[in-house]
Amino acid sequence: MAQTATYPNDPRIHVDAEHLLRLGAKSRAISLLPRQPARSILNGRHASRLRGRGLNFEELRSYLPGDDTRTIDWKVTARTGEPHVRVYTEERDRPALLLVDQRVSMFFGTEVYMKSVIAAESAAIAAHRILAQGDRVGGIVFGDTDLAEHRPQRRPAALTRFLSSVAALNCSLNASLRAEPSVALNDILKQATRIAHTNALVCVFSDFDGVDEDSERILRRLAQSNDLILFNIFDPSSRQLTPGLKMTVSDGKHQIELDSSEPSLSDRIKASMDKRLAQLQQWSKRYGFPIVPMTTAEPALDQLLKQFGHLGGRP
Repeated sequence: MAQTATYPNDPRIHVDAEHLLRLGAKSRAISLLPRQPARSILNGRHASRLRGRGLNFEELRSYLPGDDTRTIDWKVTARTGEPHVRVYTEERDRPALLLVDQRVSMFFGTEVYMKSVIAAESAAIAAHRILAQGDRVGGIVFGDTDLAEHRPQRRPAALTRFLSSVAALNCSLNASLRAEPSVALNDILKQATRIAHTNALVCVFSDFDGVDEDSERILRRLAQSNDLILFNIFDPSSRQLTPGLKMTVSDGKHQIELDSSEPSLSDRIKASMDKRLAQLQQWSKRYGFPIVPMTTAEPALDQLLKQFGHLGGRP
């Protein structure tokens, strides 16, 4: 759904690449590394901690006093009659893949921002932090008919290209879009499994419109081999319509008038959104990946600071 009125120069409606690049300097307190503040959402009861970078096998050598006995290779020790240990080193970096939803369903907001703006800013902040951590960052930015794939790289120029793609698709959103959708959420999730094979960080910034049983299978596969985080972008109207709210919305093909004074309307919208959220939460518990809720009512940076353990939106 999307509101019909658009304001091209309003950062609550559209964001440009320069704005997304500037967010890097404001997000230094946020970390996507395994060690998290006590109040971080990644320390929640149903959320898995980030595993961080993996280990590379370096060599097999004789045991020396002081070596960790847990690294002893018992098969080699039994074969040679002398204790041997396996030596590992931490990977220099790891890939991060950010999936950024800029479909027309994201072009909606009844409070302060469009969902598409919150997704774009949240992804930009995460991308800045990942690169600052020394890891590779890339992603897939997708709309209803277009997508841009960026393979993870550890270069500022690659970050700039990724954020330019986010801004381009964000600024292309408008209420008059009438193109037949050809890109589905599951298509993007499947594409992610072909890029993020193992030990990657995969972040999805979306309202998750269109999730189904196939989505569960793909998310399970991503979570089994990688660190998966879902950033669920929602508008407060999906919980409760503002009394007296009247608006025109469109899905890109059809347009309808909504009036919150209609008794059953708010209940129908809430039931639909509750069902979607219940699916995500069930999968979160089952497969151990966290869900980070993001609303259109507050700036993305303030929300991320709170979600990652900095009360009041400040470190």
